[in-house]
Amino acid sequence: MKNLIVGLFLVAFTFTATAQDKMMKKDVVKTVSLEQTNGEFTQKSITLSEGTYMFEIANVGVDHEVGFVLAPKGKTDAANHIKEAYVTKTVATNTKGNTNKVTLTKGEYVYFCPLNPTPQYTLIVK
Repeated sequence: MKNLIVGLFLVAFTFTATAQDKMMKKDVVKTVSLEQTNGEFTQKSITLSEGTYMFEIANVGVDHEVGFVLAPKGKTDAANHIKEAYVTKTVATNTKGNTNKVTLTKGEYVYFCPLNPTPQYTLIVK
């Protein structure tokens, strides 16, 4: 009987630990740091795995505020922008700003700044 109780306890503990581990992995938010200089991002392309990200945007010496746009490749008009990926507030000279959490699935995206303005750069999610 004692072995049965210990066995049930171990099964219950293992189930709880596994469920908590899965929940914690699901809630992990990774930060992607990007720098903007005058008219460009210093990172010309990015490859990520599927998941949830927050983008940190640094304005390095640009003499005005900058932003961040992320959109599916080939669909860069404002209607297709991933709104969660906008910076929460435009980024002043020599400061950093963040986006909200963005969950990305497999595919090709582009990122750019219309305020700086920069070219469109490739972000691939595998």
